[in-house]
Amino acid sequence: MKKIKRDILTYVMLLFTVLFVFGCGNAPKNVEAGHEHEEEEHGEEVHLTASQVKALGIKTGAMPKRNLSAYVEANGELEVNPQNEASVTAIIGANVTGIKVIEGDKVKKGQVLAYLSHPDLIRLQMDYVNSLNQLQFLEQEFKRQKRLYEEKVGSGKEFQQVQANYHATRSMVKGYEAQLRLMDLDIEKLKNGKIYEQVPVVSPIGGFVRFVNIKMRQYVAPQTEMFDIVCLDDIHADFMVFEKDMYKVKEGQKVKFTIQSMPEKEMDATIFAIGKAFESNPKALHLHAHIENKEGLLLPGMYVRGRIIIDDMETWALPEEAIIRDGDKYFVFTVDEEDEENNWAFKPLEVLIGIRDNGWVEIKFLDPVKKGTTFAWNNAYYLLADMKKGELEHGH
Repeated sequence: MKKIKRDILTYVMLLFTVLFVFGCGNAPKNVEAGHEHEEEEHGEEVHLTASQVKALGIKTGAMPKRNLSAYVEANGELEVNPQNEASVTAIIGANVTGIKVIEGDKVKKGQVLAYLSHPDLIRLQMDYVNSLNQLQFLEQEFKRQKRLYEEKVGSGKEFQQVQANYHATRSMVKGYEAQLRLMDLDIEKLKNGKIYEQVPVVSPIGGFVRFVNIKMRQYVAPQTEMFDIVCLDDIHADFMVFEKDMYKVKEGQKVKFTIQSMPEKEMDATIFAIGKAFESNPKALHLHAHIENKEGLLLPGMYVRGRIIIDDMETWALPEEAIIRDGDKYFVFTVDEEDEENNWAFKPLEVLIGIRDNGWVEIKFLDPVKKGTTFAWNNAYYLLADMKKGELEHGH
């Protein structure tokens, strides 16, 4: 009887031992499974507290639709049409006796810029007056000889000589008058005996004095450039487009551009003319665009950077800071509020990108996204780095 009890006790202890061993053998498997589940659930997410989100300045919101434009980049400078620039030169060699403007002054057409004086100028006027008086005498003599010749009283040879002198003197007078008009002298006053001691130099166009190239008492030779005048009313943008982009541009297209003095202000222009010859270095084509919203001081020669709009469409888009490239793939981050304490989960979403325009990028989804999904609008680089750091920690 004692032996039977002992055998039963031994059997029970052996059974308990076997069950214990099997139970202990399954425990590590359960722990490992739980770890695998956690990695599957959290390995592709970044978890941040509300204070971390605030400290990092992460902006979130729905993905908007925006009008983005495909464009051709083009650089160039501001310029004016040739008829809006004038180089004021001396008609005759003379000394500068007065300067009436300085650089930057606004002038009207015909306004006096300077005065010139020289004995040759006075001599020219005296020669004109003498020739004019001689012409008046020859005109009377010509009429008298003509009448005598027609009445068969005068000599034909004498009439021809007077006629030749009359026509030659008349041409000389006309030539003097043309020169004096170029100097803006009043011919009628000269006929009445007025002699100008100094002659004015006037502006041929209205605009601004770009530079003054003379000094007082300086002798200026004929054709010496004294002033440069520019009219800014029709200033426009001159862009250079490379050969590879030439087929994309045409008259009437819109251009958005900035100048270095106001980089934050974007102006609009419309292409009105395209050149028909290439520049050799670099090989590029000129195109001219009329500025629609002129602001600030725009001067010829200012450097401009522009985008010629070749296509315009409405599409899903996010700021550039919301997109991160990892290898050959692009990702954005969707956002979920995890709990009542405003802790957040950021999950990467692979996307394709399209056109870029003024800091925004077209987003194309590989799979449909739920309506109302919230996205991170910035700090994509930080979120990806934090996610990869978490993956490394789980790996260990």
